[in-house]
Amino acid sequence: MNYNKLTSDEERVIVNKATEPPFLGEYDNFNKDGTFICRRCNAPLFSSKSKFDAGCGWPSFDDSLPNSIERVPDPDGMRMEIQCTNCKGHLGHEFVGEQFTDKNTRECVNSLSIRFIPKDKELPKTIYE
Repeated sequence: MNYNKLTSDEERVIVNKATEPPFLGEYDNFNKDGTFICRRCNAPLFSSKSKFDAGCGWPSFDDSLPNSIERVPDPDGMRMEIQCTNCKGHLGHEFVGEQFTDKNTRECVNSLSIRFIPKDKELPKTIYE
C-alpha cells in the first residue's frame, strides 16, 4: 500500500522537511469546525477546536489528538520538530512558553502537511505502510 500522492511542494515540506512561506498557506487564516489530518497518510492530527491565530503566518494549534504527533529534536538544535506518528511526515515545529494560550504550546504547522475534513464529513481511512 502506498501513501497519498504528493505534489512536489508537498513532498518538499513533508518528506524533505522544508517550510512553506508564511501567510501563504491555505489554513493560516481558516476557521471551520472539523479535523485536520496528515496530507500524506490521512491520520487525524488536530481538532479545529485547538486552532488559534498566533499571527505567525502558519496554522497554529495548542493541542494535538492523542498519540498523533511525535516530537523530535530539530537538527538546528534549537527547535522541536513535530512529525505525524503514523508516517513520520514533517508537520512543522513546536514552541513552548510563548503564552499565546492557557496550554502555553504552539504547534506551528505547514498547511501543505495537513488537510481539513469538515465536521459533517467522514474521515478517510488512515494509510499504514
